[in-house]
Amino acid sequence: MANVEPRRVLTPTEEEARASAAAKVRRETLLAAEQTRDHVKLTWTGLRREARDRFDVSTFRRGQLELLEAVFQGRDAFGVLPTGAGKSLCFQLPSLFLPKPTIVVSPLIALMQDQRDHMIDAAVEVTKLDSTLGARAEEAARDGIARGQSKLIYVTPERLERPEYLELLAKQGASLFVVDEAHCVSQWGHDFRPAYLALRHAVKALGRPPILALTATATPEITDDVIAQLAMEDPVIVHAGVARENLAFGVLRTPNDDEKRLRLMELVRRDLREGDGVTIVYVATIQAAEDLTEWMKAGGVACDRYHGKLPIRTREDVQNRFMNDGLRVIVATSAFGLGIDKPDVRHVIHYNFPESLERYYQEAGRAGRDGKPARATLLYKLEDRRIQSSFLGGKYPRREDWVRVYAALATSPVAKVGRLTLEALMEMSDVAERRAKVIVAELEAAGFVSRKGVNIRMRTGSHEAAFERAVK
Repeated sequence: MANVEPRRVLTPTEEEARASAAAKVRRETLLAAEQTRDHVKLTWTGLRREARDRFDVSTFRRGQLELLEAVFQGRDAFGVLPTGAGKSLCFQLPSLFLPKPTIVVSPLIALMQDQRDHMIDAAVEVTKLDSTLGARAEEAARDGIARGQSKLIYVTPERLERPEYLELLAKQGASLFVVDEAHCVSQWGHDFRPAYLALRHAVKALGRPPILALTATATPEITDDVIAQLAMEDPVIVHAGVARENLAFGVLRTPNDDEKRLRLMELVRRDLREGDGVTIVYVATIQAAEDLTEWMKAGGVACDRYHGKLPIRTREDVQNRFMNDGLRVIVATSAFGLGIDKPDVRHVIHYNFPESLERYYQEAGRAGRDGKPARATLLYKLEDRRIQSSFLGGKYPRREDWVRVYAALATSPVAKVGRLTLEALMEMSDVAERRAKVIVAELEAAGFVSRKGVNIRMRTGSHEAAFERAVK
């Protein structure tokens, strides 16, 4: 018998290198071929060239390659990438090659404006649709979309609830439908927005383009919920991890308010003395933002506050000074959040802990986006939990809300023929818009009701027993 050379067992490093090489060949073969779905022909070399020339990106980060591959295959994809890891590139770069517009649903106008400005700098045709547009700007935006001028169209989820905007976008079609900050889709997500629950209907109205959902924070439960709510089909799931090697986390126990203020002042003064970046101090309430700002100013710290109750011009002024290095310390509620992409934030301090671990990671992750060492510090006081418990108590529908909405649907003649609007349902049930949207979405998912455009229809049959089990 001939001697057979025993097969050498590869080390983990060699296995990883072989797998990486095979994946590279597979991607090159895939992207060099004709993509019959959207008639796209390109190579990774071409992608890298555009990334370098337009976005100053020389190397793709972990998770980006897999998501780009899924997009060009026409697959649905769900990406969880750390804060500052380049989620936006996963749809901005493909938009240059796809034949139809890429529609991006974004939760905040400030975030949309920031990304729009970056795209203009990169010489990419871009349009946004939101409530800040005046009549002339709105007309120009709609005209540009109708003539197919834009590669990227940013839109708030609330705009997609309106039939006239869906009709406008549907005429041009879409090669890709992007849900940015996708955790907002889930009612368990820390930035839940009921308007996101209608996105599955928007996708259908647009001809069902591939869906790309992106977020920095999503538990397995939230991931499953987002996939279900968007009706994603066999999505590629890419989880690039949450580790940020340059970001150091710390917790300081502060048994009372006097101790907490003392430690805060020590941290801020050290930041100002030793560093050249900026510091964000997050608080749970508007009153805390006002009080702490005045107290720190009295202590000789130049700072300002930011919260949702300030006039819009004041908020813009504070944000612009912060972004342009005219303000090194800002005290803010969570309203100062998405869209704040400043690379030299050296320290994020939480004076109160936020409502969830996901929100904490999102806010803390605004530090160190330039890759340099940064810190995130939580000033912990047990009694602070009561603040968040109070907020959460009013955020989601109560059992009596469900009962009133269901009763209104069951007794409404127009609901039985599919002509009941959300506004009419809110008036009949005396339930606020946010909670009514949540309840209708859940009833739809459970098969109690169906929706067509703005109209709601109660399905035939007896649902009382099933409804009772559902709300217990």
